[in-house]
Amino acid sequence: MQKRTVYNGCSKDGSACSGTGSGTLPACAPLAVPYVPFQDENPEKYEAQAALSNGTLFPGLNLPFRLKVDAPEVANTPLAELQALNFVLNELGLYLDTHCDDAEAFALYQSYRKLEQEGRAAYVAKYGPLTQMDTAEFDRYIWLNDPWPWEGGND
Repeated sequence: MQKRTVYNGCSKDGSACSGTGSGTLPACAPLAVPYVPFQDENPEKYEAQAALSNGTLFPGLNLPFRLKVDAPEVANTPLAELQALNFVLNELGLYLDTHCDDAEAFALYQSYRKLEQEGRAAYVAKYGPLTQMDTAEFDRYIWLNDPWPWEGGND
């Protein structure tokens, strides 16, 4: 059996090394070589909380990792919802970097951005600033007031 080294989808001997399209590594891709499955236009997408739990918005890119958290176990709090929305926005932004003509994905990006803006404004109004810049929305500088969002006192 001849040993093959794979680079960018092709082995050194020139034969193709194609993926499965399902997010799994092809047999010819050794673990020491990074491999990202090709994404088609309009791929299937997880809901926001499931995307955050799986570490990707796209089921086709979901490679199972041992420390994955099950979506039902993710806290159902306003802060966790904002984290999920921001995660989905980042994932869609990365997808759009390589699929800029995908109008459906951009429309989804715009709708998630609107949800994130509304959710952030509601959170800041009810619990206080999430970031130092959010303090500009208040009548005085309150950034150092306790509890901090990640301390769990505002959920």
